[in-house]
Amino acid sequence: MGKNNKIAKPQQVNIKNKRASFDYEFIDTFTAGIVLTGTEIKSIRQGKASLVDTFCYINNGELWVKNMYVALYMQGSYNNHVERRERKLLLNKKEIRNLQEDTKAPGFTIVPVRIFINEKGLAKMVIALARGKKEYDKRQSLKEKEDRREMDRAMKH
Repeated sequence: MGKNNKIAKPQQVNIKNKRASFDYEFIDTFTAGIVLTGTEIKSIRQGKASLVDTFCYINNGELWVKNMYVALYMQGSYNNHVERRERKLLLNKKEIRNLQEDTKAPGFTIVPVRIFINEKGLAKMVIALARGKKEYDKRQSLKEKEDRREMDRAMKH
């Protein structure tokens, strides 16, 4: 045994969709598995993915995420993945049916919130059933954020 036999702790992956909480009010959240290819999971583990302008839809009883960006894996060869392909999300049939019923109502949609790697090393996506905010709701959110920032500053000094 050498001196430097420390076990390397895997880097925590936490890719967020910051715009989603500003544009939408979350009603309910779910954690879904993502169907990925070999080079996609390697890029996600390096934190090279984005949820900007991403949305979910249900097609033939299956949940799909569209427009999710996963950067090309640098060591990938000719089997590298397509960066913005549609990826299947894994949920129970009952959860998918409930989401499908809820999204039939006007103003409701399914929004990806966050991607993370669980303890088993699998990529998971937190999705939310969301209702779009009105312009005055967004202004209210900004005001609350500004007030919290002011209070934190006052507490610091």
